[in-house]
Amino acid sequence: MTTAGERPPPRVAALLEDVLGCKWSWSIVRAIDTGTTRPGQLERAIPGLSTKVLNERLQKLVTHGVLGKTTFPEIPPHVEYTFTEFGRKLFSVLQQIEALEHESARQDSATGALAPTSLRQSGD
Repeated sequence: MTTAGERPPPRVAALLEDVLGCKWSWSIVRAIDTGTTRPGQLERAIPGLSTKVLNERLQKLVTHGVLGKTTFPEIPPHVEYTFTEFGRKLFSVLQQIEALEHESARQDSATGALAPTSLRQSGD
């Protein structure tokens, strides 16, 4: 139960389906993990990512509680995105899933089996 002003806990299944199933969201959180926090930096760091899709993905990541947004009242104004506590934990879990995926792909290539489809291959 939440009190007034508190955000309900994120629904992880909806988060995974709605946001992180998108290759751009995964690319964005990986770039933020390396220290890229401003929208212009993110756009330059991720080839093929348009400004429109970047803004949509950032908004979804903030809405789902993965990222926090800080606006600096300077001239010119700028915005930075960082992981929330929830986002940092989720990113850690996603890294473990990615490691499992790589391990599975190595095993499949050694046995000649088909590798599982990546979670990040779905487009936007």
